[in-house]
Amino acid sequence: MTHANGTRDGGQVADVTALRPGAHAVVVGGGLAGVTSALALADAGVRVTLLEGRPRLGGLAFSFRRGDLTVDNGQHVYLRCCTAYRWFLDRIGGTALAPVQDRLDVPVLDVARPEGRRLGRLRRDALPVPLHLGRSLATYPHLSLAERAAVGRAALALKGLDLADPALDTQDFGSWLAAHGQSARAVEALWDLVGVATLNAVAGDASLGLAAMVFKTGLLSDPGAADIGWARVPLGELHDRLARRALDAAGVRTEVRTRVTSLRAKKNGGWSVQVPDETLDADAVVLAVPQREAHDLLPDGALDAPENLLEIGTAPILNIHVIYDRKVLAAPFLTALGTPVQWVFDRTEASGLKEGQYLALSQSTAQDEIDEPVATLRERYLPELERLLPRSRGAEVKDFFVTRERTATFAPAPGVGRLRPGARTKAPGLYLAGAWTATGWPATMESAVRSGVGAAGAALGALGRSRGLLPDFFEEAA
Repeated sequence: MTHANGTRDGGQVADVTALRPGAHAVVVGGGLAGVTSALALADAGVRVTLLEGRPRLGGLAFSFRRGDLTVDNGQHVYLRCCTAYRWFLDRIGGTALAPVQDRLDVPVLDVARPEGRRLGRLRRDALPVPLHLGRSLATYPHLSLAERAAVGRAALALKGLDLADPALDTQDFGSWLAAHGQSARAVEALWDLVGVATLNAVAGDASLGLAAMVFKTGLLSDPGAADIGWARVPLGELHDRLARRALDAAGVRTEVRTRVTSLRAKKNGGWSVQVPDETLDADAVVLAVPQREAHDLLPDGALDAPENLLEIGTAPILNIHVIYDRKVLAAPFLTALGTPVQWVFDRTEASGLKEGQYLALSQSTAQDEIDEPVATLRERYLPELERLLPRSRGAEVKDFFVTRERTATFAPAPGVGRLRPGARTKAPGLYLAGAWTATGWPATMESAVRSGVGAAGAALGALGRSRGLLPDFFEEAA
């Protein structure tokens, strides 16, 4: 297995320096990738400084105050197969605050069907793969019998794909599905239902390699792999407060509101990291910032083709927040067909709302709506919620607001795989982390944490430090 530092197990590291007992690493960026790198380096005995330009940690998975409420910028979920993010939660003491459902169970409402016949469910049984989804698929009311049979055949074909085959990244998932007998309805009611939420792209715009990875890992690897977990507290409680506490306990110096202005290799080795009021000397630097910011900070020669970073596209996510004067949704979440509404989550308890109900709509692939005025979105989505949730008819809307992440994820387009760099650069002591790097995963919290571990592992190897304390998914992350 090749590690993220480019060596084989037991092999010598190419740019190992002499063991430095007082080695200092600077991590640039306080999102999940940066926090993970900082913790992994500190756990191995490296002195670490973490620099974040925002006033908080957490990157694009954060919370803010709105009146008496604590609001997440967007709904984030993870799956039981997200072993890296689950390790991260455990490392910061947050596992109990973001539990995983006992067994995959997703209500799917089709508003085009008559009331009383709208509900379908995607859920698993306690059976081995692929039988764990057999009953759910066989009884899924949103597809015809022929479509369900075709889905089963396509799933088996998907299971047979080799994720290590680079040719998969050159194809789009939609064309592959069509070639494997999937109707437009099957794509809408099943494949895109999962794919849009995990990839932030419809099948026709998504790399077959990334889509195959999502479906093989989430639905076809282990019976419980796709069980869904989400935070029952504000994301800031996990990714900022608990993360900060863990960093402090590990001895990491954490500086927020501190933006790095330049990065320079020193003649005698090591790095000089410039922030507005200070210059930090470092033996290793992890750049855990978005790809365009990383491009601007990278010194000449650090990557063979730094322009590739600018070719990695971005995709937006729109989040719509609605507060009603009464409870209108009984389930913790649902997803929908026949409506612009994608996923709806109950955030009442997590936000601290005392009366009524707070729903958050997570709208991926929102390129056409990301800049629309709030009034336009209100006119569009409140009637859709009334179609979807009968109890909302006549309920008073106490608040309606929108959060927009215009560059929420990298775009998982065909060909993106060749653009994503690994953890190591050609500049000794300089490493890259971020969900956009070559983790094999789409832009998820899981990918971010895996990248942070990969960058820390590469840095530890170069510093002559043991990687023994790295979590056991490290080889998978390489």
